[in-house]
Amino acid sequence: MKKKIAVVMGGYSSEYQISLKSGSVVCEHLDKDLYEVYAIHILKDKWVYVDDNSVEYPIDKSDFSVSVDDEIISFDVVFNAIHGHPGEDGILIAYFELLGIPHTSDTSYKMGLTFNKRDCLSVVNAYGIAHAKSYYLNKGDNFETQKIVDKVGLPCFVKANRAGSSYGITKVYEAGKLKQALEVAFKEDDEVLIEEYLDGTEVSVGVITYKGDVKVLPITEIVSENDFFDFEAKYQGKSQEITPARITKEQETQVNELAKKVYTSLRLEGFSRAEYIFNNGIPHFIEINTVPGLTAESILPQQAKKAGISLKELFGNMVEKTLSN
Repeated sequence: MKKKIAVVMGGYSSEYQISLKSGSVVCEHLDKDLYEVYAIHILKDKWVYVDDNSVEYPIDKSDFSVSVDDEIISFDVVFNAIHGHPGEDGILIAYFELLGIPHTSDTSYKMGLTFNKRDCLSVVNAYGIAHAKSYYLNKGDNFETQKIVDKVGLPCFVKANRAGSSYGITKVYEAGKLKQALEVAFKEDDEVLIEEYLDGTEVSVGVITYKGDVKVLPITEIVSENDFFDFEAKYQGKSQEITPARITKEQETQVNELAKKVYTSLRLEGFSRAEYIFNNGIPHFIEINTVPGLTAESILPQQAKKAGISLKELFGNMVEKTLSN
């Protein structure tokens, strides 16, 4: 009997349109000989199952079931493809955990930890992992611009602490522009991370649990046409994503070991894609994403393809891993 898989997509953040694309690709590539696949749109105004004819069926939030033609459908596994809130920050995962529904993501705690840039940095720092100098602010805090500049220097990055896809990020060159950048970040989150600018080669590294083992995927070099790897560079073709990265064998070994250390230090088990910058010859951890883009053009699937893993195998492995737990 085929297992029923709910692919959740959408979400409540600025990333919901990207998530809908990722979820659609997952639905397309899951093996229909093994699974009955259901596209579940979780949006601010509705939770619905959307069938192949775009007919919508409301989700019963009391048990995450759906009634289709008088049949109540419950799900064997939830495949989480929601970037941002509430799928990537652990909120929705906690709901599935309470209901006892298996899901492809990590635990709600670990999802929340990795989504919170400040908290995640505090953990990897304890393991001696190099990262940029940073300064934290909460909405409403009083601050002195000079103190921030003295700590992180200029230029620096102002980031919304809990946001993805480069929403709420500004590269600041002048102290006088800091306030404006903070206003941009606070539109996305009430917590802000201000980081020093690290000059060097940027790489993105996917690490997954595949067939029972932690697997580091081929490294991607990020070359942005813009000032940094912003939303336009990520999603509107304003960058080169070169896999494998044009780095030395020594650098490759360095970042492979570091990526695996970050993954295991955070005790992750699902998908992950983390960014690193080589500064003064040392790879520095920037941030990690536990619900990375899943379209064929996205970085993690590109890396999987280079490793000889198809989308069907990549997604199916996550479902089978979840079913076996």
